[in-house]
Amino acid sequence: MSSFRSAVVSLPGKERVARTPFGARIVIHATAKETGGAFGMWETFTPPGHGPAPHTHTRETEVFRVIHGLYRFQCGDEEFDAPAGSVVVLPPHVRHSWRNISDEPGQMFGMVTPGGCEQMFIDIEASGADTAAKIAVIEARLGIINDMTLALGLKSP
Repeated sequence: MSSFRSAVVSLPGKERVARTPFGARIVIHATAKETGGAFGMWETFTPPGHGPAPHTHTRETEVFRVIHGLYRFQCGDEEFDAPAGSVVVLPPHVRHSWRNISDEPGQMFGMVTPGGCEQMFIDIEASGADTAAKIAVIEARLGIINDMTLALGLKSP
């Protein structure tokens, strides 16, 4: 039986603020710990020209809804643009990335199921991880694979 038996509420002005591997501000709305592992939820605020390096999730499906800006996504061999109002679902085990290609700050609402990888943002902030290698250790622990995790020979548990 799931331990998700209480409402999870993220109130304006009381959100948990963290940062992405590329240094952008992110607001965490719900975590796997709070939802019995069902999902994690956040909002990312992306400066123009920024986004994560190509990576692969080994555990979760990601869902994004573009609120502001124009994002270019890559998922496997596909590349497509997602304007405000778009919803993009990215499967696990497929290398993907995205980038804000507009001239203004972008905003996306993100969710993963099952939850877990949202902990990466919290751990980056809490640990002060400030290099690609330090961030790669956190990513590998959470089942996220990218060029840095591979270069360092890091394995997911």
